[in-house]
Amino acid sequence: MDIREIKLFLSLCDTLQFARTAEQMHVSPSTLSRAMQRLEEDAGTRLFERDNRSVSLTSAGVEFRQFAQNMVNGWEQLKSRISPNQHQLIGRLNLYCSVTAAYSHLPGLLDKFRREHPLVEIVLGTGDAANAVSEVQQNRADIAIAALPEAFPDNLHFAPIETIPLTIIAPQMPCRARELLGEETIPWDKLPFIIQDHGPGRRRADAWFKAMGIQPNIYAKVSGHEAIVSMVALGCGVSITPEVVIQHSPVRDRIALMPSPVAIAPFELGCCCKTKRREDPLIAAFLDCIDY
Repeated sequence: MDIREIKLFLSLCDTLQFARTAEQMHVSPSTLSRAMQRLEEDAGTRLFERDNRSVSLTSAGVEFRQFAQNMVNGWEQLKSRISPNQHQLIGRLNLYCSVTAAYSHLPGLLDKFRREHPLVEIVLGTGDAANAVSEVQQNRADIAIAALPEAFPDNLHFAPIETIPLTIIAPQMPCRARELLGEETIPWDKLPFIIQDHGPGRRRADAWFKAMGIQPNIYAKVSGHEAIVSMVALGCGVSITPEVVIQHSPVRDRIALMPSPVAIAPFELGCCCKTKRREDPLIAAFLDCIDY
């Protein structure tokens, strides 16, 4: 099997879109289609179910994806061992983090890593921080910057970076939320709350509501703390948000920080990877760049 075709296959597994994969991997759609046909011929079975509107992995495709990922990982490790530049790491490292982490914590890590390992190619994906652990579990990222969840998977390794406080935020502009916050006794159960739809941030909010003994008035459930901060800045409601997100938000001047009547447990931010890959040269080198 051709390693290039294997990489095309893995990219298609991530996007499930032929046109998008072809664009990302710099090949024509017809070249990509022929490569997948050859892989299916070699495997002796269909790896994808596809029609004019959708693409999905078959059960065989799911198993082949794990084989393909192991093959690519092994190939990168072999290249590092047999390269004439054996004293320098060579390969490709897939990272995932939130937009805020790309501003706040990743620059320092990447600057140090690139100084020591300039030949390593970095592929960065960004998105909702709540999906970080899943990105590693699904082999879409080698390393992800994530908040440590209460139930951390046994097959993953977590390297701490920093403790991140959370705070209650409110809009500065005149709005219903500000009127309620201006009352002599704040009616917390009437305030419109904007919360994450899932992930550690949602669990922090649920724990806070329980500690306060209130049935919250939920205005919206949103993916990503960055979007929540923007909605608060627009006067839509209040929220519980990591302070680092506020510090790096372009609308931070429109946000007010409020004291909490009960303690809010902080996030433990760190890098996670699969435990069995912890000693892979590229991953181990990146984890060595963490100062904690």
